[in-house]
Amino acid sequence: MSRSLRLPGLTRALTAATAAALSLSLTACGGGSGGSDGGGKADPAAVQAALDKPAEITFWSWVPNIDKTIALFEKKYPKIKINLVNAGQSKDQYTKLTTALKAGKGAPDVAQIEYYALPQFAVSKSLVNLADYGAAGLKDKFAESAWTQVNVAGGIYGIPQDTGPMAMLYRKDILDRFGATPPATWEEYGTLAKKIHDADPNTFISFVDPGDAGATNSLIWQRGGKPYTVNGTTDVAINLKNDAGSKAYADTWGPLIENKLVESTVSWNDEWWKSMAAGRYATWLAGAWAPAVLEQFIPQSKGQWTVAPMPGGVSSENGGSSVAVTTQAKNKEASVAFAQWLNSDPEAVKSLNSEVGLFPATKLLLDNPGFRSAEVPFFPNSKPNEVFSDMSKAVRPGWQYLPFQPYANSVFKDSVGQALQPGGNLPGALATWEERLNGFGKEQGFTVK
Repeated sequence: MSRSLRLPGLTRALTAATAAALSLSLTACGGGSGGSDGGGKADPAAVQAALDKPAEITFWSWVPNIDKTIALFEKKYPKIKINLVNAGQSKDQYTKLTTALKAGKGAPDVAQIEYYALPQFAVSKSLVNLADYGAAGLKDKFAESAWTQVNVAGGIYGIPQDTGPMAMLYRKDILDRFGATPPATWEEYGTLAKKIHDADPNTFISFVDPGDAGATNSLIWQRGGKPYTVNGTTDVAINLKNDAGSKAYADTWGPLIENKLVESTVSWNDEWWKSMAAGRYATWLAGAWAPAVLEQFIPQSKGQWTVAPMPGGVSSENGGSSVAVTTQAKNKEASVAFAQWLNSDPEAVKSLNSEVGLFPATKLLLDNPGFRSAEVPFFPNSKPNEVFSDMSKAVRPGWQYLPFQPYANSVFKDSVGQALQPGGNLPGALATWEERLNGFGKEQGFTVK
């Protein structure tokens, strides 16, 4: 995710009712075990050969400027026509996609799907298992954290497009004012939070957004949490109450919130951007898409921000998307070939970064000295690409999303979100969230433990 391709705050508009309707339940879509889309295996050679045959592919994506990369594909493979359709951003597209999949018609051949939403479409057998088309051979091209997120229920259901490894963006001018350096541990983070707010009650080390489930999931992941476990397509375990990483998250952020050392506020609105520009927050813990977003929304803060590793030196993903092929694809071989080229061909991935603004998922750029050391004018005298690339390698392994994560995120504000303010009980709220997700999962036909 980059250049506000999916602003995290916008997903809060997804109501529980909408998310439930969007959910592709096992009973509605004929779930069960197994990793195939039911179409049988294809010869990988046929995928490559499809590039030289006439075909027309419909691709749903909301990514601005991705038409520039598609133009390169059509120039290289003139027999294939790509019909790019913006069917809405994130949840809006997913709602339309779900409707088409349930109806059995109207879905695109290829669709952009964020990592957190991919399992929902994969376990309902709405997507082609790309392993049947030789996609496993692409594994070594991608960052481990990206590749593991497209592996669902024993299959490969997307090609990674971009990633959002989490790092700590900070206002150098604020830290300089307090004679501080970027905190290297969470203990140092808490100490600096108190120092800043004691000296200036109008300045906080950061903020918490009661509606941003994605940030909380990323922070739990960063602390080593594994609250969601999915086995096959039907068995789910949810452990937000006793998971070690969830406890570490609550132990860190609970006191910060209770002592008003971080501010509880809705983000991604005009008031929040004004606060960001005015220096109300010393740090922003966010994915690799954040630098471009800062430049877009508060260009006047150029030169004030820089980037450091996450406290503790380990990271998690905070955003990112894949490109998947739906089971309604009319020409599966050509659709797979396009998805693979778009996200793994050297010319394509360079275009996605330089012309489209996506932070890469491929090692081709993440390990490239020129990319890592590139000067970014908004961040003078620093190397943000290097920090984010290092954080990509430091992403903790083993994280899984639920096969109904969009619903889980939609009800976050009613439980955990209520505790992200002074007087809240964060451990209790995590337990309440878990209970609600357990009930919903059972209603959708999953075996929940």
